[in-house]
Amino acid sequence: MATSWIVCAIGIIVSLIGWYMTPHAYGYGILGFGLAWIVLGILDMFRSPARSR
Repeated sequence: MATSWIVCAIGIIVSLIGWYMTPHAYGYGILGFGLAWIVLGILDMFRSPARSR
């Protein structure tokens, strides 16, 4: 569960960097990459742990 929060936090940081770079072409790519990290971190929170399978 802690790993999911770390992934979300990194995604937020990367998204903010991309947000401030949005007038440039690379800013949109960095923003999308950060948003993908946030979504993957949230999806990982809902997954059942391997030990309980």
